[in-house]
Amino acid sequence: MLKKKRVVVAMSGGVDSSVTAALLLEEGYEVIGITMRLMGFDEQGNRERSCCGLQEVEEARRVAGRLKIPHYVLDFEEEFREGVVEYFCQEYARGRTPNPCIPCNQKLKFGKLLEKAKGLGIQWVASGHYARVSYDDERGRYLLKRGIDRTKDQSYVLFNLTQEQLKHLLFPLGRLEKKKVREIAKGLGLRVHNLPDSQEICFVPDGDYGNFLRKKMPEIMKPGPIVDKGGKVLGQHKGIHLFTIGQRRGLGVAASRPLYVISIDREKRTVVVGGDEDVYRSELVATDVNWIAVDRLTEPMPVKAQIRYRHLPAEALLMSLPEGGDIKVEFKKPQKAITPGQAVVFYRGEEVVGGGWIRD
Repeated sequence: MLKKKRVVVAMSGGVDSSVTAALLLEEGYEVIGITMRLMGFDEQGNRERSCCGLQEVEEARRVAGRLKIPHYVLDFEEEFREGVVEYFCQEYARGRTPNPCIPCNQKLKFGKLLEKAKGLGIQWVASGHYARVSYDDERGRYLLKRGIDRTKDQSYVLFNLTQEQLKHLLFPLGRLEKKKVREIAKGLGLRVHNLPDSQEICFVPDGDYGNFLRKKMPEIMKPGPIVDKGGKVLGQHKGIHLFTIGQRRGLGVAASRPLYVISIDREKRTVVVGGDEDVYRSELVATDVNWIAVDRLTEPMPVKAQIRYRHLPAEALLMSLPEGGDIKVEFKKPQKAITPGQAVVFYRGEEVVGGGWIRD
């Protein structure tokens, strides 16, 4: 009798990871459910909320019981604070706008959790991400592709996964639409089938980033000027962390036309605003680039580049810079609110060519 292939499924207690476990079980895998405990208690002794808090752990355990698979909880609180929450705070302190889901995927779900799995002799880790992984014999590389359901596609937040990580990952939902996933969950009698999708960053469930940062880094609350392109002072702000490129609301200045944040100067603690036309740019520089579909960039490459999670990819040309692997991205048409700290991901058709972090 052939021994079943064992897989660890990262179970958050939601519908996607629950159906992932069910599908792999149906495919003949020996499924082990793991929930990562990411947040403990705050300074006042209250349990902090996150996507893997107490309620989510209990829901994941209930699903595992329904599916008759083993379920364990692993404590990744320290790694989460250092690798994700600290990164989030420091990026805002630098006047940048972070995407904490990306380092969470790379360092925890497909970093630490994969290490734990391998240590137990388990070669596969699966999650409920809407993306696909395949192997290309001709190129000798693992490829990351968009999920079939483009409205839920999550390949953007997986751009920095390595070949070694992709080799061990399973994303069974990548071939399904979200509507079908909910139908499967309902058919299995899982009460999570109608749970709403999370919309905010998991450790800031109320969406109030400013208040979260004030509690974590009170020193970040340093005022400064809001100026126009010519340097004229239009008002004062309470901290650069309260602003992001392209922001229009909440500027606290009066003007005869709508104003938008067009740049943030960390050193001078200055927020620069301008008109809608000033928010558009035709190029950016990407740093810490990770290549997936190719080994490296050897010549200018036409791609479609995506500068935010829900941004519509735009035609662009990639060119190497002599600055330690940095890439210049030139867009065919100017793009709105290119934001330092966000990721820019390169696509050719359904494939993720690679991606990096927007430097400027």
